[in-house]
Amino acid sequence: MPNQVLTIEPQNELKFKVDFSGLFEQGYTTYMRLTNPSTDTVLFKIKTTAPKKYCVRPNSGVLKPNSKVDIAITPQPVYVDPNEKHKHKFMVQSVIAPEGNTNIDQVWKEIAPDQLLDYKLKCVFETPRGTNLNDSGDTAAQNEVAKKRVAVSEEGKTSTKVLPLQDAVEGFIHNESKRKGDDTSGIFKTAADNDLQNAASEVILLREEESKLRQENLQLKEELLRLRQAAGDGRLQRRHSYGPEKNAQVAMMPWLITAVGMAILGIIIGKFLM
Repeated sequence: MPNQVLTIEPQNELKFKVDFSGLFEQGYTTYMRLTNPSTDTVLFKIKTTAPKKYCVRPNSGVLKPNSKVDIAITPQPVYVDPNEKHKHKFMVQSVIAPEGNTNIDQVWKEIAPDQLLDYKLKCVFETPRGTNLNDSGDTAAQNEVAKKRVAVSEEGKTSTKVLPLQDAVEGFIHNESKRKGDDTSGIFKTAADNDLQNAASEVILLREEESKLRQENLQLKEELLRLRQAAGDGRLQRRHSYGPEKNAQVAMMPWLITAVGMAILGIIIGKFLM
């Protein structure tokens, strides 16, 4: 069985550009072309030994008979470890698609290992001067440049580190005392400590004042709630106090009407008798 049914260009090497420290050149993309010269439909996959350092698009697909596809391989902005430069490789896997099976994922899962067609390409890293990073002669110089770049990077990280307030104050005091050439660091340090203590005391007083204001606010709210409840109870009592009097008046109305009627009747009867 042949190693690969597809025609692959380039055939042996994939070239990438790096600087002297081993950093991939940004924006540089290497292309690999796959051609299917057969009369069968071929499925393909692209694999690499360093998947975190390369972006491959597309990394899989289907090639109809007599069709082709260009694979874009873009390195990430990372360093190439000199000890791993020979380990970066790419592999093209392909398999002839079974007739009538349109589920590509299922084909890859069910395919037997002896039916897979593999083809490997190694990676070559070229510097701006055209030298090959894979050559052992340039390893020492490249390692030295890489070390210097890492040292500069670490120094930049340290210089941009935000120091605590106390460390900053002590550093300022030390620099001032060294610049003036006298032993005034103790005086500056005492003054700085006093300023810090005063600031801390003011913060504590402000927090206590805030706590008192909150308590007074709560007390005012409780007092307002009690006043509202008292006003509501007073209105309710006045309503209840009018209730019995009105009920008594309503109860006396029939007797009053009866008495008035009897008085009028007595006057009428008295007139007839006379």
